[in-house]
Amino acid sequence: MLLAQSAVADIYRYVDAKGHTHFTDHPLKGNYKLKSVIRQPKSTASIEATKTFKKNRKRYSSMITAAAQDLNLRPELLHAVVLAESAYDPRAKSRAGAVGLMQLMPGTAQRYGVSKRGRWDPEQNLKAGARYLRDLLKEFKFDLSLALAAYNAGENAVKKYGNSIPPYPETQRYVRKVLSYYNQSLASSS
Repeated sequence: MLLAQSAVADIYRYVDAKGHTHFTDHPLKGNYKLKSVIRQPKSTASIEATKTFKKNRKRYSSMITAAAQDLNLRPELLHAVVLAESAYDPRAKSRAGAVGLMQLMPGTAQRYGVSKRGRWDPEQNLKAGARYLRDLLKEFKFDLSLALAAYNAGENAVKKYGNSIPPYPETQRYVRKVLSYYNQSLASSS
């Protein structure tokens, strides 16, 4: 019989200079305030998922760094996208049909020369997703928020709304999430 363990997490809140609120489980540089303490049972499944996440992050880290460097992107940015898209699970599949570490849609994969089967290959998936992100950055004049919105909702959605983040809650959450992961990664690497 397995017993559930208790997990305790401190949640810190930070409001940046632009008025954006960030939450994290560990304070970074800045004026973070302890917001709350969360206690909940930690199941055996969540313990196993955490181990798998850490193993996959380590396994694909050098591949992510190489893909980023090949395209003159920051590795922290690709890590943030991979974390938001698949949590480093190369077998992740969305309801919309996106697959792999960077959640490539069939049309995007085809556009970058990746076969249907190749979408599941971590290296091909990462390289194509990184190229797509780089192309979106160029298309939207290196506005990271717009490039991320386009990565999530498609470049036509961003254009439809006058080169702004579309009013889709999922896309708005996605952009905030990736930027938060990216900023946390940059802060911890400096």
